[in-house]
Amino acid sequence: MPLDFLLDRFGELPATRSLIDRLPAPGRRIGAGGLPGSSPAVLVATLARQLPQRVFTVVAPTPADGERWLADLQTLLGPDGPALYPQRESLGAEEPHYELAGERIETLEALLRGSVRVLVTTARASAERTAVPAALEQSRLVIEVSREERRLTDTTQRLDAMGYTRVPTVTEVAQYSIRGGILDVYGFGMAAPARVEWWGDEVASVRSFDLDSQRSGETLDRITILPMRAESVRDESVGVDAPEGAQRAAPLLRNLLDLLPAGTVLLLDQESAVDREVERAWADAAHHLEVARRMGEEPPSRDDLLLDPDAWRSRLARLARVAVSDAETERRFPLAPPEHVDRDLKRLRQIVTTSPPTVILCDNEGQLERLEELLDVDRATLAVGALDGGFIMPTLRILTDHEIFRRARRLRRPRRYRSAVSTAASRPLTPGGYVVHLEHGIGIYRGLQTIAVGSEGVTLEVAVVEYEGGDRLNVPLYRIDQLEPYRTVGRDGDGDAPPPRLHRLGATTWQRQRDKTRAAIRAMAAELLNLYARRQLATGYAFPPDTPWQRELESAFLYEDTPDQRRASDEVKRDMERVRPMDRLLVGDVGYGKTEVAVRAAFKAVQAGKQAVVLVPTTILAEQHGRTFRERLADYPVRIEVLSRFRSTKELAALVQRIANGEVDIVIGTHRLLSLDVKFKDLGLLIVDEEHRFGVRHKERLKTLKLSVDVLTLTATPIPRTLHLSLAGLRDLALLETAPKDRSPVLTFVEPWDDALLEEAMARELDRGGQVYFVHNRIETIDTIAARVQALAPRARLAVAHGQMREQDLEAVMGRFVRGEVDVLVSTMIVESGLDVPNANTMIVDRADRFGLAQLYQLRGRVGRSHRRAFCYLLVPDQVDVQAEERLQVLEHHTDLGSGYRIALRDLELRGAGNLLGGEQSGHVQAVGFDTYLRWLEETVRSLKQGDQGAGRREQFAPPDVTLDLPAHLPDSYVADDDAKLDLYRRLARAEQACEIQAVREELRDRFGPLPPEAERLLLVAELRALGGQVGLETVLIKGDEARLTFRRDAAPRLTGLQVALEAVQFEADVRRAVPLSLRLRRLGGESIGPGLVRALTAV
Repeated sequence: MPLDFLLDRFGELPATRSLIDRLPAPGRRIGAGGLPGSSPAVLVATLARQLPQRVFTVVAPTPADGERWLADLQTLLGPDGPALYPQRESLGAEEPHYELAGERIETLEALLRGSVRVLVTTARASAERTAVPAALEQSRLVIEVSREERRLTDTTQRLDAMGYTRVPTVTEVAQYSIRGGILDVYGFGMAAPARVEWWGDEVASVRSFDLDSQRSGETLDRITILPMRAESVRDESVGVDAPEGAQRAAPLLRNLLDLLPAGTVLLLDQESAVDREVERAWADAAHHLEVARRMGEEPPSRDDLLLDPDAWRSRLARLARVAVSDAETERRFPLAPPEHVDRDLKRLRQIVTTSPPTVILCDNEGQLERLEELLDVDRATLAVGALDGGFIMPTLRILTDHEIFRRARRLRRPRRYRSAVSTAASRPLTPGGYVVHLEHGIGIYRGLQTIAVGSEGVTLEVAVVEYEGGDRLNVPLYRIDQLEPYRTVGRDGDGDAPPPRLHRLGATTWQRQRDKTRAAIRAMAAELLNLYARRQLATGYAFPPDTPWQRELESAFLYEDTPDQRRASDEVKRDMERVRPMDRLLVGDVGYGKTEVAVRAAFKAVQAGKQAVVLVPTTILAEQHGRTFRERLADYPVRIEVLSRFRSTKELAALVQRIANGEVDIVIGTHRLLSLDVKFKDLGLLIVDEEHRFGVRHKERLKTLKLSVDVLTLTATPIPRTLHLSLAGLRDLALLETAPKDRSPVLTFVEPWDDALLEEAMARELDRGGQVYFVHNRIETIDTIAARVQALAPRARLAVAHGQMREQDLEAVMGRFVRGEVDVLVSTMIVESGLDVPNANTMIVDRADRFGLAQLYQLRGRVGRSHRRAFCYLLVPDQVDVQAEERLQVLEHHTDLGSGYRIALRDLELRGAGNLLGGEQSGHVQAVGFDTYLRWLEETVRSLKQGDQGAGRREQFAPPDVTLDLPAHLPDSYVADDDAKLDLYRRLARAEQACEIQAVREELRDRFGPLPPEAERLLLVAELRALGGQVGLETVLIKGDEARLTFRRDAAPRLTGLQVALEAVQFEADVRRAVPLSLRLRRLGGESIGPGLVRALTAV
């Protein structure tokens, strides 16, 4: 256990010993007082350790209280010590949030197995009705490797009945997928998704697999799958196979208090507050159900969802109870609150030299090392372990580092289930959508077809593209790399581009456009290369390597760095340590950790005696960055100031003077920082957030500032990964693509204004102790809207914020919202960026049809910044124009984390690329499509970088056409999903190395089972294309035991070496030296002609 010494000392207290010896019997109650800070959690942990046969259940008033209890108990008992039974997010039987539903069902199942010793729940959760454990026992599904017969069809029927969804590819919890004799499933009760492989009617193997790569991991003996929600399991009156509606309507006759094992002791945290919350839940339920009925739903009765307060008290009275409250006098503990330190290290040094001995609990190793350096005394013991609050025992004083430094303790709960990470992967072709064929131009993709080729009836799978005049082109799927989706934006950047003109097969229009575009790309890339070369010669200040303080700051980061974040941070610091000035662009989705990278860079600059500037587009963002920087650097002697319109004229003048004198280390501000009167004593680092949002005049001033200092530019407007790779070495770019751990997706709805819907949405958020953003972007009517919102949420503390308020008033409102003193913030777009309020997880946007996609995406990014499920409601009128409707649908359909990069595959990415490439390239992007443009850019950059280095290298020709006399494709019976099939074909078509093809082979075997002959032949085609391109083959024709190879006219094959290799595999070769050069091959023995030819070409 992490803090055994603390539990040992607490167990020695006479009051603790007395409680252990005289725990209340069922039906009895004991009051316990004198327990400040986190001592109640220490008491529960001590009781649980010394009485392992008993179950201790903590009932906290609210979800926020419950989370604090859980975090403290996890610190004391280990992460797996306590279990949580959370309350529902809504009072309907449908649970919208898998994290909550899964935790509820898994905790019930663990109670059934008797594996729960410490349980945390809330007042309302303890009053909610739920499923009977016996039904849960019958409904779970166990799959294990054995000789026992278990048909795959029976298993999938069970999964359907348990509420699971069948999908082509499993990417998140509550899904399953079937491919032949392979079942992929990810369900409640599972630590990771699993792949189950059948042999006949027997389970041959069970393996975990990775959601991102879809590749198998460790071998498992068995998996246990729980139903999707407690309310859907079978009970005596409703079967598993009953219709969904019947399950919803079934009375849920039991509740958590009925299900606790005999001998359970309840710990009631603030008993009167718990009782009030149960009363409130009962009253709120009547209101919620009435709202649901007004919305046309048929909700269950209130009695089917909750115990009434009297029934709850009756059940409570049957259990053993310990009521913890300051007011309790029956059993007092001799504890006291800790002394206030308030960042006064001199006072802290005095405190730790007095009795009793002091233990300081630090959130992490970095904080521990920092405090060791600051205190330098022997009387204090430092330990890693995060508790909510300290306390003083007769024999021990417990202090916490966040209380010492007056920092808020942010609770961080890992997500129970993870989803596949979305990145800018290749976009699937959509039937009816526009595509670009690299040789023939723009057409319409009409889908996949299987056609017969030649007189032998060999079948070939093709992608059909229709051109002007109705002409159709059949593209063999082994050449699918010739097709790119056509995407672009309108010239005004609004993302609504007119449809392109189709090209005519055989015409020269496309060839002319292609040559013109490639010439423009080459000119731009050459200019960028020259600029990069000149920048390499420039000289600036080389910052020293990281100091111990730098390492401490980074290790004290509350969240675990994502791999992208760590890499970006290292790249930025490495750039700063070079002599040439840094000019790096950091691209990251909303909430992906760009600010933390900026904090580390600024701190590095300050330690070298330089000043750092953070330039942001809005006052609100400046204030938010000010709070973030001050919180992160609170332990260090760094002077941070915010220069914004929230300051008076006199304050601004004084601040400008202090900046010039070097009395400010980090200054954060809006374009006011670009004024000519703002001078810096020794500026070393300029950080610019969303540079494209500044005006032309401000950008010109920025150019002069950038000349001699290191520059880090941040943007949340995504750019495509392919563009990032193309510009690598031409522009210093860093991408943050990986979602931080413990973030939940944002459930997004597009709806007309409906009082009942808004009432329910806000009530749900307020019920769980959260906060709401309500965005209305017209100042003239914002007060009227605020009054309507207040009427829909009468118990909410509401405030209004907009840009025309007095600076002091606006700052005060924003501060109150950040501190949690305002429940509902009705505001204009000023909250679009910068606000970081993890407790606010419902966003409502009025007249969302009037916003651009990028604005809506930024707004939605304000919520979903914690482990809680977040909701975004986009309110629109009944009639919406087509372009606005498309924008809204994009947001509604892409809710998962990282979806910025999938939304980016629409408008945002194009806008981000436009910012990088410049307006003069937009016409070419429009003409050939975005993906085709990027592909040619990548090829051009690679060619220019090689330059003279390419001389003497063997040229890589285009891959040859390969024709077999037998079918070579992925049958629908093997890979049924068209998107997955196209992705596999594309990877094979672009493979240039044998290892790439082997990776696809292994993936096919892992995900889809043994390869059928058609799939084996497809991989043979891919190998011949990759190898043939290296030796200059133009065509390969295989028929029976013979083959014909034709070389390109410009190829110079090494015939002697090839003939030796062919003889080694027992092939007879007839060389025809006409132009083009060709070979006729005949197998004399050994392996068949296809694999033999692969071996011979590999040897060459």
